[in-house]
Amino acid sequence: MNKFRFALLTALLAVFALGASAQMQEPVHVSVQQKQVSPTEVDVIFTAKIDNGWHVYSTGLPSGGPISATVTTEKAEGAQAAGKLQAKGKELSNYDKLFEMKLRYFENAVSFVQRYKITGKTYHIKGYLEYGACNDQNCLPPTQVEFDFKGNGPANAPDAKETKTPAQLAKEKADSLAALAAANNKTEADTTQKAATTAVNSDNDNVAQAGLWAPVVAELQAYNGDQGKSDNSIFYIFAMGFIGGLLALFTPCVWPIIPMTVSFFLKRSQNKAKGIRDALTYGVSIIVIYVALGLAVTAAFGPSALNSLSTNAVFNILFCLLLIVFALSFFGWFEIRLPDKWGNAVDSKASSTSGILSIFLMAFTLALVSFSCTGPIIGFLLVQVSTSGSIMGPGIGMLGFAVALALPFTLFALFPTWLKKAPKSGSWMNTIKVVLGFIELAFALKFFSVADLAYGWHLLDREVFLSIWIALFFLLGLYLIGRLKFASDQGSSDAMPVPCVMLGLVSFAFAIYMVPGLWGAPCKAVSAFAPPMNTQDFNLYHNEVRAQYDSYEEGMAAAAAQGKPVLIDFTGFGCVNCRKMEAAVWTDPQVADKLTKEYVLISLYVDDKKPLPEPIEVTENGQKRTLRTVGDKWSYLQRSKFGANAQPFYVAVNNEGKPIARSYSYDENISHYMDFLNQGLTNYKK
Repeated sequence: MNKFRFALLTALLAVFALGASAQMQEPVHVSVQQKQVSPTEVDVIFTAKIDNGWHVYSTGLPSGGPISATVTTEKAEGAQAAGKLQAKGKELSNYDKLFEMKLRYFENAVSFVQRYKITGKTYHIKGYLEYGACNDQNCLPPTQVEFDFKGNGPANAPDAKETKTPAQLAKEKADSLAALAAANNKTEADTTQKAATTAVNSDNDNVAQAGLWAPVVAELQAYNGDQGKSDNSIFYIFAMGFIGGLLALFTPCVWPIIPMTVSFFLKRSQNKAKGIRDALTYGVSIIVIYVALGLAVTAAFGPSALNSLSTNAVFNILFCLLLIVFALSFFGWFEIRLPDKWGNAVDSKASSTSGILSIFLMAFTLALVSFSCTGPIIGFLLVQVSTSGSIMGPGIGMLGFAVALALPFTLFALFPTWLKKAPKSGSWMNTIKVVLGFIELAFALKFFSVADLAYGWHLLDREVFLSIWIALFFLLGLYLIGRLKFASDQGSSDAMPVPCVMLGLVSFAFAIYMVPGLWGAPCKAVSAFAPPMNTQDFNLYHNEVRAQYDSYEEGMAAAAAQGKPVLIDFTGFGCVNCRKMEAAVWTDPQVADKLTKEYVLISLYVDDKKPLPEPIEVTENGQKRTLRTVGDKWSYLQRSKFGANAQPFYVAVNNEGKPIARSYSYDENISHYMDFLNQGLTNYKK
């Protein structure tokens, strides 16, 4: 019996232990039109529809934060800008601890309006809107929406004359300085200009750069297509459901029913073969019922909603409260039960029917009467797989759960003598329920943490999260060694068996392991659950990693000279999740060692506003685009070469600019990031 209990509790800890690809994203859809509001005024209106989970930043944000929405007027003949860009919509505002400022943004929809005063008989205005967009996982590079409008003004107005915009004046000044520099050192200026043009021009093969700009989208997709280690894989979700089903199996609501049900099927049949066939049908019915439940969840939420649940603050709060209720139920405070009349009605219907329908209704009765024990486990499982973003996750998870739940009915029907050797019901089943309660409480904090980070409440910063987990696992240890009792344990004075005591010591050790995290230790075992390092107020740990290069060409040349692979970090000054990755992942000693010693790290800021020596025209998707800044250049590199446009975005390449591993996006799991780095190193050495 002790071995049996040890195996079950080990499975409980296994549940706790269980608990990106390159693509172009277009979450903001912008249309632009002009509207003449009076004979002397015209509005340029940008109307944006924003996908769920994304937001667009407002105008006039302080410097040092995300990119504000701005309008640049490149040409104004017979017109001039009147006032600043106006944002219209439901503006939201939240304090962001990383940028130490209030960030204002819009969700779902926003309109930006720039008014121009008409000063001539005709007018011609040309320019572009630039805005930034993010969700809880990624940010897009500064996006430009160009406009070019002409029209008629008042008949008595003078002929149209070009009004020089601030951008044109700044360009003239820059051109004058460039001309002066060219006069002093014409050769150097020509060389610089030629290198800049060659590096960006997509029409040539970049012979001078050894093809470093050549697209590698297909090669990268080949790597991304093989991500079997992903936590959201079908096998992982099935395994998680299977373990959940095993745990539900050994609860007081299910385990005692197994011998009675199997005996019923074997005794009511004229022969053993029919009894086994009926028991198998009973097991299949259980699988059908629970898989249908998983598919119903998918149908109710829809694929797009399931994909957004992982970052939706409201859903995460609801999930947190749900898991707390389940945990308190497992602790014995109250019992979650469906109305008795439901079970009685289905049981009565099963008795009055025959054949397969009768067996199916008996399985449905089991699902109803065992809900007080299986409900919290099913709820926990559905919450986990729904927030994984996998569209088929709930169905696959319930398949694993149902297979585990139906397995003993099938096995005991096939081998009835095993029933005599099966462990008897006892206090050990209540021990499993209580341990599950502690685990569900621990995971509830994970979901609250997502909402806390999204809204910037700072109620559950890293040290608070770790403090609660330390307390929870310390109490779990006390329970497993018999020093803590719940109401459901009353009347049980037996000493805890040795396996429980040993697992209690493991729980104590885990609690002690997390203590240094209160002062900033990485605590890699909990990094996937705890809030990021940057939320910690008191941090004695400093191991920041900075890129050696912020130029693609220079970094690639240095890597070739050193014989090292390259890690390209597409980032942004206004990318919140980029800072989180740097604070929570790059500071890990193993990661830092890889980045500084075995890779050449290049950080390319897609929102860098430094102007290029000269704007460069490129053709992208059949349309001409103008690259004006260094950030435009790196953003174009990411899109054209790697087929992606969101940040953070990490890709490992060899000295020819070809990928040597799958791409990596926002995921603070350090072990996943190490797998990504090691894959690149292994393939580079080949």
